[in-house]
Amino acid sequence: MKLPLAFTYPTNTFNVKDTLECGQLFRYKKLDEVTYEVFSQDKYCQVVQGESDVFVYTHDKDYFWNFFDCDTDYEAKVERISKISPLMAEAVNYGKGIRILNQDLTEMIFCFIISANNNIKRIQLIVERLCQALGEKTEYGYAFPTVESMANQTVEFYSSLGAGYRDKYLLATAQKLLNYNLDALKNMDTATARKELLTFMGVGPKVADCILLFGMRHGDVFPVDTWLKKVYHQYFEQGHADYQLSSFFCQLFGEDAGLCQQYLFYFQRKV
Repeated sequence: MKLPLAFTYPTNTFNVKDTLECGQLFRYKKLDEVTYEVFSQDKYCQVVQGESDVFVYTHDKDYFWNFFDCDTDYEAKVERISKISPLMAEAVNYGKGIRILNQDLTEMIFCFIISANNNIKRIQLIVERLCQALGEKTEYGYAFPTVESMANQTVEFYSSLGAGYRDKYLLATAQKLLNYNLDALKNMDTATARKELLTFMGVGPKVADCILLFGMRHGDVFPVDTWLKKVYHQYFEQGHADYQLSSFFCQLFGEDAGLCQQYLFYFQRKV
């Protein structure tokens, strides 16, 4: 398939592998050592890691320019976060090519409900089965399903996808979103939006923070999983209980908490 070159972007703050494989996105595939394909809603692109530039091939230039957060000055963020401590300087140096993606909120809600107590390969399989079963077929694959198509299913349908105990959560959330104002949710402050997200079946504190960060661009959140617990106990130990760690890191990093979380998560997993 031939796609036009939509834009290029310098590699000093954009590494394709680091951005796509750091746990914020599930609808991507690695085609070779430098090439990935990315699906979002009904949009598709191929991203190639060059030595000095990233090359993005797509018919939807504006969508993916925004998707990869290309208007944000990550150089300033890298410089600011690197000054926090030697550990953060090391983590940033390791993962400075990570960008926080601008993903579709509806898609994020469902994908991160699926992500709870799950691994990335299995999450990707379930999401792919969901898209193949209910999504519109496009030239490049399957679009993410509409809320209407998801709400018109049964718990058994979601069980058949391999969703496990999350089956009832997916159906309940789809039915809730049928008559839900997501624009109002987007306009809420972080604390209010988190409280509202926790009313969705299958959304706990960690999933809520992931949705806030990856689907709503709230930088002042810090999703905590087993990797970040290890980070805390290895580098920051001050006697906090696990349920206090998100608040601890948010107070420590402020508006940069979400990006710091990505640097530390990637650093802990790979080093």
